[in-house]
Amino acid sequence: MKKLKYDPLNIVICGIGGQGNVLASELVASTMTELGYHVAVGETYGASQRGGSVMSHVRISETEELGVLISHGEGNFIIGFEPLETLRIAREYSNSETVIIYDPRPVYPLGVLKGTQVYPEMEAMKEELKELSAKAYEVPVAEITLETGNSKAANIALLGAFSRLPGAPLSSEELREVLTTRFKGDVLEMNLKAFDLGCKAIDDMDDSGAESGR
Repeated sequence: MKKLKYDPLNIVICGIGGQGNVLASELVASTMTELGYHVAVGETYGASQRGGSVMSHVRISETEELGVLISHGEGNFIIGFEPLETLRIAREYSNSETVIIYDPRPVYPLGVLKGTQVYPEMEAMKEELKELSAKAYEVPVAEITLETGNSKAANIALLGAFSRLPGAPLSSEELREVLTTRFKGDVLEMNLKAFDLGCKAIDDMDDSGAESGR
């Protein structure tokens, strides 16, 4: 069993209903459970069937049973499937050592589409994410899903990227193995391609690929 960088290690996975948030959290949790860790998962939902907020707390320990909810300011990793949702969660759960990894593609709320609300300026959000974290990794998920031909594989691509981060609790090999047990045929091949491209996105980054904050 690999020693965790933090114990407990707290991961917040956030996004919009329909983006695969729950599957991503379940894959991380089941992988860590199979490796022998104590794992607790808590989930909160907005109007998820209508594109509302979805957030999962994944808590991992080598030695102790844990409660399911992460306390304010105690997130070690934040995995975000949508930039505004990532920022909202970072404001509540990040600290000076938090590492954020996120898809920068916006999903516009209905009010924005109707012209009654204004979506925040992207560069301002990126700058705040940088300031709220130790590192903020922006992963080109749109390019990855275009290359795989599977728009639903964004969550798998982000998990691949997550597995390459310093201090991540699981390796790419461990998570990839779980994918092979969960999916079959063409779906497996598309997901593995998205996963590998997510890994590569992090591997190809130089020091400028992740924005350093406080």
